[in-house]
Amino acid sequence: MEIGMKDLTKIFVSKDKSEVRAVDNVNVTIPSGKLIGLLGPSGCGKSTTLYLISGLLKQTKGKIFFDEEEVSSMPPEKRGIGLVFQNYALYPHMTVRENIMFPLKNLKFDPDKATKMMHDMATLVGLETMLDRKPKELSGGQQQRVAIARALVKNPRVLLLDEPLSNLDARLRLKTREEIKRIQRETKITTIFVTHDQEEAMSISDEILVMRQGIIQQKGEPQEVYDNPNNLFVAKFLGNPQINVFDGKVKKGKIYVEGMEVEKTDLPDQNLTVGIRPEGFIVDKSNKSPLNFEVDLVETIGRDTTLIIDIPGQEESLLDKKSFKAIVDSQHGIKAGHKVHFKVREGKMHLFDKDGSVIEQ
Repeated sequence: MEIGMKDLTKIFVSKDKSEVRAVDNVNVTIPSGKLIGLLGPSGCGKSTTLYLISGLLKQTKGKIFFDEEEVSSMPPEKRGIGLVFQNYALYPHMTVRENIMFPLKNLKFDPDKATKMMHDMATLVGLETMLDRKPKELSGGQQQRVAIARALVKNPRVLLLDEPLSNLDARLRLKTREEIKRIQRETKITTIFVTHDQEEAMSISDEILVMRQGIIQQKGEPQEVYDNPNNLFVAKFLGNPQINVFDGKVKKGKIYVEGMEVEKTDLPDQNLTVGIRPEGFIVDKSNKSPLNFEVDLVETIGRDTTLIIDIPGQEESLLDKKSFKAIVDSQHGIKAGHKVHFKVREGKMHLFDKDGSVIEQ
């Protein structure tokens, strides 16, 4: 089921008559059978977009399509959606069996058919041995799988997940997101997964949509968006550690970073912002690169070492120094106080203009 949004807009009006554009003129197509991560910081409009698709909220303007069918004015129960919330919303007095069966009873399915569908779905989510337990007897991850089974049992056209893992601890988050990906691949149902956790979205999504202030900033395969951000916001939002941001300029066919010459270019003279991800640096063993810094702190975790380097002359205060991070192989044996020359990996330097838009080289 392909989902289309055309000029989709949602404006909330406060008591003082001021307007907030939670979703601002979104035009995007969600491919059929894919798992799409809708990603962005709190308040960016991602959950509002999900509720517009579900029909729980009415758009201010614009249209929503499921394949060729416009569903903009269709009530939620007619759209054929399965919706999973952050808090699971299970009935505590019902067993797993009864929770999964509940939608089918409401739709007055034949009892024998409903029972088979329930068993099939419980097996899909790995809960076939827990059907007689109540929610309080389950872990958080198991409760979330019950919620997913309940959403899927009525064979919806679209599955919508609103921050489904945010209440789980780190270990359960990892396991449950793997389960969600497995279930989506087996069912091939078009799924939209809302999260503010970029690692979560990038690990399981076929494509991600990055939102900011109600506007889609970029859409694409996770690694493609990470490697080729459209703007400085996307570059800074994706990545942990965050991308390093430097003051730069182009002068007489050369790019300078913090006053140091880095490479040649055909770009005209201008001031710009340079972004380099921590893994974009290489240690120059010849010690000839002009990017030469003294290492302030070292964090070693297994194979990788993260070097934290204060940029000279940029101190605003002892607690607010301008610094950057470089991730290098631990075998280099670099310690705090060492002076290191860096090169930038080919294609790993991102240039942005004064408005934050990417500059194509």
